[in-house]
Amino acid sequence: MEKEWKERWEAEQQIIAQLRKVIQHVIIGQEQVIEQVLIAILARGHILLEGLPGLGKTLLVRTLAQALDLSFSRIQFTPDLMPADIIGTQIITNDEQGMNFRFQTGPVFAHLLLADEINRATPKTQSALLEAMQEQTVTVGKESHQLPEPFFVLATQNPLESEGTYPLPEAQTDRFLLKTLVGLPSSEELKQIVIQTAGQKQPMIEVVADGAKLVNIQQTVSQILISDEIIHAAIELVMKTHPQHQSATEQVKQFVRYGSGPRGAQALVQAARARAFLYQRYHVSFEDLEQVAYPVLRHRLLLNFEADAVGVNSDQLISSCLAGLKEGVEK
Repeated sequence: MEKEWKERWEAEQQIIAQLRKVIQHVIIGQEQVIEQVLIAILARGHILLEGLPGLGKTLLVRTLAQALDLSFSRIQFTPDLMPADIIGTQIITNDEQGMNFRFQTGPVFAHLLLADEINRATPKTQSALLEAMQEQTVTVGKESHQLPEPFFVLATQNPLESEGTYPLPEAQTDRFLLKTLVGLPSSEELKQIVIQTAGQKQPMIEVVADGAKLVNIQQTVSQILISDEIIHAAIELVMKTHPQHQSATEQVKQFVRYGSGPRGAQALVQAARARAFLYQRYHVSFEDLEQVAYPVLRHRLLLNFEADAVGVNSDQLISSCLAGLKEGVEK
């Protein structure tokens, strides 16, 4: 049994290593972004990508779908987009049995859904994704329709534009396992991007796995060992984000209105397990917890006006919460 499990582990590690290689062949740079997208996929979570237009977010998602042989849909969110444009609607058909209603599926019925500029849609349309992201079902009228397995939402938003946008409600941002910041490429990376895109042929995408294999890998990731000390550290980290808690840092007490909820602790454990798998380890280390803390918690902290006024961001507050936590784990 142990031999079979080890062979499965090695085969799945090879698939993920090959997947990363395929993505890196198409996407120049953005190593941290690629890693965090893989973590979200392995941990069965959704991811919010925040960055300026033209940084390869759409290309990354499309490449991922092709390499995993998954169905792919892209929705361009606009203020006039309606919920039925996303989830689908009932249509009238006329056949041998007469007039009937039939459900016409929307673009959400795909393994991998790219919600482009999600903050441009109205709150009513944004909320249409809530059930799909949480329950993996869509309800129209009295009928519920199951979404395909696996199912992921990768959403993008532009951090600069505020006109014509609707900030995501806390209930929806909490459904995203990670929030990843997509930064600008270096001058050398930009040069490679220009050279690659100036060519006539686009790189061929090699299929490395399918949906069934990905589900098996996700099951392996969920079995990665995690000690009670690491779980306790994850819970302590979440509690430190609450200004009213006794362990909260001075910065949190000063700049945070509300801290992370229970999903933050669950996401820390899920993401830390996925990162341990990426680094070919059978157990979660504190470094895994430390590295995933930023993308897991940055969208789960609600800052006050004073933080905006002085330019304090969530990552700085997470750093203050992590300080001293490692020593407590090692004792």
